[in-house]
Amino acid sequence: MDVIGENTFILVYRDRRRKWIVRPSETPRLHTHLGILDCKALVGEPFGISAKTSLNDELVILRPTIEDMILKLTRRTQVIYPKDLGMIIVKCGIHSGSMVLESGTGSGATTALLAYSVMPSGHVFSYEVREDFQENARKNLARLGLLEFVTLRLSDAKAGFEEKEADAGILDIGDPWEALPSFRRSLRPSGVIAVITPTTNQAERLVEKMKEERFVAVETVEILMRHLEARSGMTRPSNAMVGHTAYLTFGRKTL
Repeated sequence: MDVIGENTFILVYRDRRRKWIVRPSETPRLHTHLGILDCKALVGEPFGISAKTSLNDELVILRPTIEDMILKLTRRTQVIYPKDLGMIIVKCGIHSGSMVLESGTGSGATTALLAYSVMPSGHVFSYEVREDFQENARKNLARLGLLEFVTLRLSDAKAGFEEKEADAGILDIGDPWEALPSFRRSLRPSGVIAVITPTTNQAERLVEKMKEERFVAVETVEILMRHLEARSGMTRPSNAMVGHTAYLTFGRKTL
């Protein structure tokens, strides 16, 4: 049976909004508004157990998924939401063994999911122009145990990539159309690029440039996610939802 270790990440779960990710070695006692949880006492116990706080509130101890971990990363930039990341992985056909180029490392959240998807035989090459962003991303990736599957380059992708014949490319910078020629040169024929833009004006300009660079199957989508409050006889949509986060534009390289 899979049990909790001193250095194992655990997800302390109360509900969708009240949850914490800690390691017993770093946080032997978790202080919350629900009381204090003795995390040290959880070492050796199986995942899925319930544990009581000092105020007798019951919490469930789970193994965090990559989604949980990404949302809890230390960030200096806005991270891409899991709802968008999932579409990117599927549309780009990224899998174990894929070689992926990324421009705009940021906090490393997208980089982390890419690394998780291509491991153990694939690799991610991520380019970033700001050293402080890159160092923060390096720490996040190391903490998740994913750094060995990523090469971080302090360089502007607009000047070109060192790598060639990549399976997919992820582009998340303020002026993505400027980096499209670099991706075109370094993607393999039929390789897929995914571009993240926050505004319609950026998406419009991007699509025009993609057509100039002879990308085909170009499409722009927006993913909206709404939870349901599911209760017997009273199920209804949640009052709050994750609405607009980004526009996702995809295209494939032609010869």
